[in-house]
Amino acid sequence: MRSIDSARTEDGWETASRTILYSNDHLEVVSEKIKTPSRSEPRSWTTVHRKSAVVVAARTREGEFLLIRHERIPIRCAIWEMPAGQVDSSDADAKEISATALRELREETGYELAADGELLALGEFFSSPGFTDEREHLFLAQPVVPCQEKALHDAEAILDCRAFSVPELQRMIAENEIRDANTLSIWARLSTRGLLDLSSR
Repeated sequence: MRSIDSARTEDGWETASRTILYSNDHLEVVSEKIKTPSRSEPRSWTTVHRKSAVVVAARTREGEFLLIRHERIPIRCAIWEMPAGQVDSSDADAKEISATALRELREETGYELAADGELLALGEFFSSPGFTDEREHLFLAQPVVPCQEKALHDAEAILDCRAFSVPELQRMIAENEIRDANTLSIWARLSTRGLLDLSSR
């Protein structure tokens, strides 16, 4: 699995030592000693390297957004969130990342991009840079329509999928019903890009 440090050496980042503690198809946990641009002495750090992922804001023709209710084992509860998923390849190009976004949309919601729809890339963010280099690519898919053949989400532990209006989502965010970084981050990006209709609030 490709790590982020190899691309940063020329900027003053240097890996002094690196030990793999655990590795599987989805992540790699490493113990590292890293020289940073501001420190000559290496700092010890445990880092989780993960492949990139996508987050999709799926908007219907009515202007509502699809959320899934997803059982999340690490936090021991089910939460409402926007569809997301990991990119298969660690060196995926923009085309493969966009294809992943459309795949996750179909698999997790049972919806797909309409024939006259567009998939708009909204940039990226780091999900939790204190311990992982996971990079999330944000997309707006609009309008979306139900797939003719519904996808099964048995492996995903998805309990429900519903469309929410902008005011409903604003309230859910304000009242701490939506708590995952993916949904909060893409909502902030949509808002600051002027892609939300807030006139009905």
